[in-house]
Amino acid sequence: MPSHAETYLAQAAEICRTIDPAEVEAMVAALVALRARGGRLFILGVGGSAANCGHAVNDFRKLCAIEAYAPTDNVAELTARTNDEGWESVFAGWLEVSRANDKDAVLVFSVGGGSRERNVSPNLVLALEYAKQHGLTILGVVGRDGGYTKQVGDHVLVIPTVDPNHITPHSEAFQAVVWHGLVCHPDLMARANRWEGLARS
Repeated sequence: MPSHAETYLAQAAEICRTIDPAEVEAMVAALVALRARGGRLFILGVGGSAANCGHAVNDFRKLCAIEAYAPTDNVAELTARTNDEGWESVFAGWLEVSRANDKDAVLVFSVGGGSRERNVSPNLVLALEYAKQHGLTILGVVGRDGGYTKQVGDHVLVIPTVDPNHITPHSEAFQAVVWHGLVCHPDLMARANRWEGLARS
């Protein structure tokens, strides 16, 4: 009987084999266009995905020269909005104050993609409604069936479900795989990572 580690890694390999590379390339093209028009990238997520957002902001800014932000990095504003206005509107309110517009884009990292009917990640749903109303490009890396993000998004990659018991760890892990694939894409990368630069010197 295979160990848990063997099973988990085999599942990860299966996800790698079944992810749609054309969708990744479409996301790259959308991000290249975003940078060319001087737009900003707002990266949204909750829970473990929120931690991924902060890391991704660093990579898109430093490696791709894209102006990027994650509302969850500003804990003071996030908690003030939660306390005063409610959790559901924190991201939409942040986009509104940022005057997010049709030059900009949102990138959603989420396991379920948000669902109003199930009251799951309603803050993502309201933010995406704002994005649709104001003409933002909507990108996403999500799990399960993609939820509301997949329904309304322009380029949304759904991480294949290979084991219903590991949807969350695989979805959050492959958010990192996908965004790292984006930021090192030759069409998008504007500056090499330090270690790759040292290897060539």
